[in-house]
Amino acid sequence: MKKLFTAAVALSVSAFAFNANANEVLSIGASPVPHVEILEQVKPVLAKEGIDLKIIEFNDYVQPNIATSDGQLDLNFFQHRPYLASFIKDHGSDLVEVAGIHIEPMGVYSHKVKSLNDLKDRALISIPNDPTNGGRALLLLQSAGLITLDDPSNVTATALDIKDNPKKLKFQEIEAAQLSRTLDDVDASVINTNYAINANLNPLKDSLVIEKNDSPYVNVIVGNSKSAKKDSVKALVKALQSPEIKKFIEEKYNGAVVAAF
Repeated sequence: MKKLFTAAVALSVSAFAFNANANEVLSIGASPVPHVEILEQVKPVLAKEGIDLKIIEFNDYVQPNIATSDGQLDLNFFQHRPYLASFIKDHGSDLVEVAGIHIEPMGVYSHKVKSLNDLKDRALISIPNDPTNGGRALLLLQSAGLITLDDPSNVTATALDIKDNPKKLKFQEIEAAQLSRTLDDVDASVINTNYAINANLNPLKDSLVIEKNDSPYVNVIVGNSKSAKKDSVKALVKALQSPEIKKFIEEKYNGAVVAAF
């Protein structure tokens, strides 16, 4: 009996030691650039705290939110605040903003003109086809003096909300991830910085106009009502909002991506 008791204690201690050494897996869906690149920088930091950050790449703006809301993912990192608010309003999903990390200024690009002043009448411009990024693109074109919206501050504006369009510009709505591929077919395109970088475009050098650094479109870490409360998530946010990551963003992206903390 004593031997059995001793063996049971030894097994229990061994099992405890194994569990103590086992890392907690924290899953996060993210778009490749710059989100995955930024997350990769904090993986070693979290590993030292016993957290295994599992990064799953996505190239669309819908599936990461669905997977996070359903609990298939703990978190996602790809979207800005206006898009998140719009998605929650439209889908009623269980999503929670955890923290703001950076801003990716949206820009206008072209393979056909070197200045927006060179755009001819009835020029074709491609813009994102999702409501908030489409509205954001129109707001940028408005700030450049190309159009005027009925409501100058409407973040979900569409082409139907344009009041003044002196050049009679035409707009083609395209999935955000595909916009860079339209540059040879349109006169100009309004592209999110992450996709511009992915297409080897330098937002500071190649854009005809770009959003200012005070843009309200902060990219955020998003969880669901349960995952957002995890201690491992707090550790992730702490690592992301560190001086080291701020320096990485500054040096890696040269102002094309701006820290928001």
